[in-house]
Amino acid sequence: MVLRKHELEAKLKDDMQLVKSGVLRDDNPLDDSDEFKDLLLACRRGDLKRTQELISAGVNINGKDKFDYTPLIIASLCGHFELVRLLLESGALAERDTFQGERCIYNALNDKIRNLLLQYDYSKSTDPLQPWAAHLTSLLTKGSPKTSDIEVTSTTDEAIQLHKFILSARSPYFQRKLADAPETTTWKLPQTIPVESFNVVMRYVYLGDVPRDLARPWSSHSEEEILTGIDKISKQLEVTKLWEAILGASDRRLARQRHQDEVARAASQVEGFFYDKIIKHKMVVDVSKVKDVKWRHDNSIFADCLLRADEGALARRKTRRMEEAIIPDGLPIGLPGAMAAQPQQNGENEKTKRKATLYPVHKAMLIRSPYFETMFSSQFMEAQKSENLLVVKVDCSPEVLELILAFLYTEKAECPLDLGLDLLYAADMLFLDKLKTKAAVAISALGSGNNNAWVDRTRDEDGALDAGEPEMEPINVYDVIHAAWDLKVQRLEEFAARYIAYRLEDYIDEDEFAELIQESAARLARREETDTIELLDDIRYYLSERFRLRFEDAGLDEMLDDEGEIDAARAESLADAAAASQDEPQTQQQQQNGDAPPPLPAATKNDDEQAVGEAGVNGVVRTLDGELVDDEFASDAVNYQLLLQKIDGMLDKLKLDA
Repeated sequence: MVLRKHELEAKLKDDMQLVKSGVLRDDNPLDDSDEFKDLLLACRRGDLKRTQELISAGVNINGKDKFDYTPLIIASLCGHFELVRLLLESGALAERDTFQGERCIYNALNDKIRNLLLQYDYSKSTDPLQPWAAHLTSLLTKGSPKTSDIEVTSTTDEAIQLHKFILSARSPYFQRKLADAPETTTWKLPQTIPVESFNVVMRYVYLGDVPRDLARPWSSHSEEEILTGIDKISKQLEVTKLWEAILGASDRRLARQRHQDEVARAASQVEGFFYDKIIKHKMVVDVSKVKDVKWRHDNSIFADCLLRADEGALARRKTRRMEEAIIPDGLPIGLPGAMAAQPQQNGENEKTKRKATLYPVHKAMLIRSPYFETMFSSQFMEAQKSENLLVVKVDCSPEVLELILAFLYTEKAECPLDLGLDLLYAADMLFLDKLKTKAAVAISALGSGNNNAWVDRTRDEDGALDAGEPEMEPINVYDVIHAAWDLKVQRLEEFAARYIAYRLEDYIDEDEFAELIQESAARLARREETDTIELLDDIRYYLSERFRLRFEDAGLDEMLDDEGEIDAARAESLADAAAASQDEPQTQQQQQNGDAPPPLPAATKNDDEQAVGEAGVNGVVRTLDGELVDDEFASDAVNYQLLLQKIDGMLDKLKLDA
């Protein structure tokens, strides 16, 4: 242990010297910006929504403040498990052999967070762009499906299959040459350049590792000749950083840093190509005129396929809530993820008015999806040669398709909350597991705001829910649960249960909530009386957590049993004692003044729809049945018991044992 400590200190000292000299980049640079301070504050509070917004805005999650605190250290130190997971999934570093990594792991508040950090195996840094870069490298040797569109030949008749859009994005020389002649399909390698030299340069352009042994055993050229050829061809193609990669290959960390820099540079170049060539050249046409669109293969974008997305298309099934939602005047409204329904018209007129968006794309990037890879490798029409570019329809909206294409081309997917479910279903349809995870993260993070980000349920003067206007939610928690069940996304099941539990008083009396519990019970094909209801178990757990955390924060540990759970008897007795102790002085004072205490509002079993939560209007705290309670913690204890009773009553009504 002592030896390892000395080795670690020596390594850290050497790395610090390299960082100070400018040879190595500091993985955790000092950041004094207001945005970074805002991120640290969000991590301290456990604010998932704000953290996700700042990450999407480009704030460096691996920065540090003047006290050497990184966002990941703050989140793990404060015990915010979901936030730690979000940071790790977004690329936060926690290398065990670094000062920040060791500090993060050993200062974690609990073992649950510590095990999460170790589970991600951050003994080596993970580059978020690594899968994207690996795909580009694989294109050099991928024979099926055929995606190359330019062939480079040498004096030895060796042919190298390449992609014009990658060459144009990565090499200023090819950008100019192919812009003047986009129909070019072959390029002759100069006789003075060994083919081994060109192979090394192309492997670097396609983000592969530079080989240490440049001369192959059967090569007719010496290593010196190959190096000379690399120098000539890299200057001709204007690939400027190749020599640094070759010279730094012996130092592992330096080589990794330079490779990461080149991957980031390539991602920026391809991203620029994507927005300048693909997004700017998308076509919006009437659905009836799609068949008239003709794109030649020798186009200036080098596209070899057209993707089509129609307005209003959904990659997910319509839920009963979307189909039956009605506003008071009888017109259907669009609920989460769906377009507002339009008045019925003749089929032909409706088809003419609907719009389709066409995107010129490259099969080389589409095959990152197993769905497209299988399509283009099969005997289907989409895999056959044609006079013009074939149009491939994707069952999603244009907005969702743009998110998918941005992910395929750039590895980025900043998903707004209102498109989260549609993107989740589309990613599942295309077998894009990483994008599916990103969509689930966006839903669970953006929907977990400290302020209610999803449901704006206004209350009237009496504290009851105001049902005067229909609710319009960016996304609906019932749809989230069904998506989690349909697509087997455990993260969303947990999130939806926690979300409902922290707002259970708003959902407990809804018929749809009862139907959801019944549906959860029916998910077991052969349910026995001893079986529990999974969703209800999760809701009960998070409900207990909701009130337990409030009692712990307030120091009311006497409400908790030996295992840290809320003890019903203790909570009820403490609530009664608190109410009695606060009522007594007030009553005595009123008796001295000759006044009688005001009567409390009577509660009946039919007053559930007038129930209010933990805090009522104008600071008056009420229990769920409308009773006034002056002490908010006594109110919490009562509310907890009432919510459990409501759950039991609902189960009795549904004739379910749980």
